[in-house]
Amino acid sequence: MRVEKIRDKISENGLKVTPQRIAVYQTITEMENHPTAEMIRNRVAQSHPSISLATVYKALEAFVNKGLIRKIKTEEDVMRYDPIVEEHHHLYDQKSQTIADYYDQELNELIRAYFKRKNIPHFQIDHIRLHIIGEFKSPSKGHG
Repeated sequence: MRVEKIRDKISENGLKVTPQRIAVYQTITEMENHPTAEMIRNRVAQSHPSISLATVYKALEAFVNKGLIRKIKTEEDVMRYDPIVEEHHHLYDQKSQTIADYYDQELNELIRAYFKRKNIPHFQIDHIRLHIIGEFKSPSKGHG
């Protein structure tokens, strides 16, 4: 994402635009692996060597509070961050700790219809986000 667009996005959400916030937001949007704060800090430190982990955490929390990014907690209680705020799910490989985005509108509609049928009092679904735990398997090769 271009720096100008990042500046606008940060500013439009009522946050002060700083070089550190720009670097953190740009980094998280470039990393496609739902990084931890430490992973983000290590990448940002390549261009901003003096940035502290505390500064990265503060920037991430500000972005989460404004809805610019989302937190994802793994089964190992590791906090990771996702720049995609549109409705989607996560496939979590517990062996490799890989998180992959999964989009499925049909699944969302099934869940909404199911909850509507259950008629849960005083509850309305805002969005659906599933964290599906499993393991990515290599495609098996045929036996000749």
